[in-house]
Amino acid sequence: MPNLRQLRRRLRSIQNTMRVTRAMEMVAASKMRRAQQAVQASRPYAQRIYELLGHLSAQVASEEVTHPLMRRREPHRIEIVHITPDRGLTGGLNSNLNRHAGQFMLGQQLPVSVVTVGRKGRDFMVRYGRDVRAVFTDLSDRPQVADILPIAQLVIDDYSSGFADQVYVVYSQFVSVTVQRPVMERLLPVEPTTEVEATQLSGYIYEPDIPGVLDALLPRFVEMELYHALLESVASEQAARMVAMRNATDNARQVLDDLTLALNKARQEAITSELLDIVGGVAALE
Repeated sequence: MPNLRQLRRRLRSIQNTMRVTRAMEMVAASKMRRAQQAVQASRPYAQRIYELLGHLSAQVASEEVTHPLMRRREPHRIEIVHITPDRGLTGGLNSNLNRHAGQFMLGQQLPVSVVTVGRKGRDFMVRYGRDVRAVFTDLSDRPQVADILPIAQLVIDDYSSGFADQVYVVYSQFVSVTVQRPVMERLLPVEPTTEVEATQLSGYIYEPDIPGVLDALLPRFVEMELYHALLESVASEQAARMVAMRNATDNARQVLDDLTLALNKARQEAITSELLDIVGGVAALE
């Protein structure tokens, strides 16, 4: 059984750990609330731009005009934008994301290249020898649209040049504080699925023309999809870290209670042993 000195040392160590995990939980909670507000603010815009693309694509189909980012072709190579956190201490979030992307890649018969956004995804892909096309790390926990412009430009160039015939994005969708769901969505080619009735096609005039509007809108759509995925990922990361640190704090508190009980028992045993020595000494003197 550990002596009193060892128990006190372990007790101080657990107390220091609990202070750290508690502070990290509070910081993650503050960042999560901010990230959650950003996600909720971006969702209506993403939905609206998707509806507008559906409206435009319905008219483009009637005019037999197809934008390069909407043109489907026989796939020969797939590209994945893999969005993960830069840091750990997020419970099973990173492993779930990497497993989701890895299972998709193993199920493909075509070559797959990866654009990693975040250190955890990069480390995973490099460790297993995957074709890493580009690496983006050290993004802010308050991402701006400018942060994803290089990623969006790379993806658009790869698809337009024929390097990749399909582009997917993998990220963690923020469902709630305790639920973050790995999601894989096809980014390119853009295929709006919004059904538009014939009566809704009239009454709208686009200047200079519909192909011109699509030329300006489709790159913004790709940027918005990546920006929204990054916001979802940041919110999921902070929520997962907050829950993980809360669980760590609770576990530390439980260990602290057990150590306190063991310390008290050891002190009682030491006091009892000293009393017995004193009583024995008095009896010997008599």
